[in-house]
Amino acid sequence: MVYYASKKLEAAGVRHAFSTRIGGISPPPFDSLNLGNPNGCPVQDDYDRIWANYARLLSCINCDSQPPLRVHQVHGNVVARVERGAKFDTACKADALISRDSERVISIRIADCVPILISSADGRLVAAVHAGWRGIVAGVIAETVKRMLNDGTGPADTFIAAIGPCIGHDSFEVGTEVLEEFTRLFGAAAPISRHSQTKGKVDLRKTAMMQLMNCGIPERNIDSTDRCTFSHREEFFSHRRDNGTTGRLAAVIAPNSP
Repeated sequence: MVYYASKKLEAAGVRHAFSTRIGGISPPPFDSLNLGNPNGCPVQDDYDRIWANYARLLSCINCDSQPPLRVHQVHGNVVARVERGAKFDTACKADALISRDSERVISIRIADCVPILISSADGRLVAAVHAGWRGIVAGVIAETVKRMLNDGTGPADTFIAAIGPCIGHDSFEVGTEVLEEFTRLFGAAAPISRHSQTKGKVDLRKTAMMQLMNCGIPERNIDSTDRCTFSHREEFFSHRRDNGTTGRLAAVIAPNSP
């Protein structure tokens, strides 16, 4: 089993992981630690294998092996809240979850988008964020931090955040309409590069970092990584690289006990 972890979240005692594709039981093209199925794809993995893969990952971080709480991700800015001990609708449409329930794990799935895990300083309130380019433009990161602040967990400059593996700048080519969205959001500071009149590239990891900092989380409290889901085939699934027929990675996190 291979996964990535944030030293800053570990220092706060927060159980979490950013998965790789290594260490599971799923067959090709989902080999091997597949944690979700591609939408609209005729090729699907068996969910018994997916839940078994989750159990393997969660056991590595000392969490219960029950399937984590997830949402139907739609590339928007809706944040779902997990109430301690309450029933949770895993079919709800959202792209982030926040939780105080230390008995349950929350999770988001990615296959190129940016996975972000956020924690209060004491680790008792956590969030998992799925931030593709549409979600970043829609403001899902800011909405998540806002919801955490509304929970009375202290100022944003005490929060800890970790940005996991995602598609890198060199691999994320987009059209002018996407470049214009990021220019509108970030102005001259937008982390984009143009190489023709119709194409360019966006640094999604950098935009996530910028938005976290704009929310008041200081750079010293943010972990990141240089791992690219598109380029590092042996480690990661990539929707773009594999033309949609591929598995899903996950970012999982559980709050500390009260």
